[in-house]
Amino acid sequence: MKLKTTVLLGAALAGLLGTSLASAAEEQFIGLPSYRVGPYAAGGSGLFGGWIDYMTLINERDGGINGVKLTWEECETEYNNARGVECYERMKKKGATGNTVFQPVSTGITYSVLEKVAQDKIPMVTIGYGRTDAADGRVFPWVFPMITTYWSQASAIVNYMGQKEGGMDKLKGKKIGLLYHDSAYGKESHAIMDKLAAKHGFEVMKIAVAHPGNEQQSQWLQIRQAKPDYVVLWGWGVMNPTAIKAAAKTGYPREKMVGVWWSGAEEDTIPAGTAAKGFVAAGFNVAGANYPVIADVKKFVYGKDKGNMEDKTRVGSVYYNRGVVHGIITVEAIRKAQEKYGKGKALTGEQVRWGFENLNLDDARLKALGATGFLPPLKITCADHEGPGKVKFQQWDGNQWKVITDWVDSDRPLVRGMIEESAAAYAKEKGIKPRDCSKES
Repeated sequence: MKLKTTVLLGAALAGLLGTSLASAAEEQFIGLPSYRVGPYAAGGSGLFGGWIDYMTLINERDGGINGVKLTWEECETEYNNARGVECYERMKKKGATGNTVFQPVSTGITYSVLEKVAQDKIPMVTIGYGRTDAADGRVFPWVFPMITTYWSQASAIVNYMGQKEGGMDKLKGKKIGLLYHDSAYGKESHAIMDKLAAKHGFEVMKIAVAHPGNEQQSQWLQIRQAKPDYVVLWGWGVMNPTAIKAAAKTGYPREKMVGVWWSGAEEDTIPAGTAAKGFVAAGFNVAGANYPVIADVKKFVYGKDKGNMEDKTRVGSVYYNRGVVHGIITVEAIRKAQEKYGKGKALTGEQVRWGFENLNLDDARLKALGATGFLPPLKITCADHEGPGKVKFQQWDGNQWKVITDWVDSDRPLVRGMIEESAAAYAKEKGIKPRDCSKES
């Protein structure tokens, strides 16, 4: 009798353990190399907060992705390259299947782990930042600079300026100042601006600003003397409100300043006060809480007191909504990958890579997600890891961002040509044989 009881208890325990292991296996782990401290904390806290809130929404409202709950862990990088690499190594084997995707939200960290992700078979998604030529998926199968790259953004900004002038031909003879963050991120703008200047006949005047960017007296003296027709603010963090206030002080019109998407958030304009009124910035996502997806976050996440943001007024801000975009793309890639590898199953990074490469967020899917107009429709292929290359332009009215354009295209033939040329040179240097996308499925 005692033996029988022991056997039954053992069987029951094994069953419980089996249930526990099965449950644990059906969790998808996502490592978050965030930065909530340091000079760029304003951007990091908003973006990663929005991303976490979206994953919480998927768990709370939907019970996960086809029953697979999302789990995550943050690792503080302070936007530092060495710390970013440490976080990558620390998180890559966590969770039941290892880290699903690495999204550093830092161009410097992106370059630092570029070769590691291919070796470890972990997709790296660099939405709106990173190495632009990685958009050629034939050479960079593990990197996804989605929606739009820095080169596409620069081209769309120049197209916007052309529209303002009454035609691209009107840019001939103009002078465009490029006030850039002196880092890998800032220098990513140089090659494309030189190409666009040669094509359209304008002069580009490159002016570097040293990290973190709170000293710009000499740079604005150059701008005041040169009197450029436009200034592209390729900034980050404290550099942005410093530039906007300096422009006001020197009398440079804010309407003639066009910021990139890392210079176009409330954290850039509010600290600049009244000086920011009229400032324009590009964006692959827009501000606003009047989208169904944000309404659901408020209902299912903050309504249950599970929100990540201490300051709830930031929900719906540019950086917050950008984090939601990260969440949408990550979740939809996992959902897509489950169609191939099994619904309701936790997947490896290698399997999720297939989901990113076959992602198709068309108008119908964006509507179903409550994100129509929130980000542009996005289709990724084996050869093209970027997608549409479109941006909208928003203008600060003194209190909030107002969208002033529809999605503006980049010069796709020029940009794609540069991407393929640069990727081919990288492949030759590294001895990489580009994939034949006709054989990929």
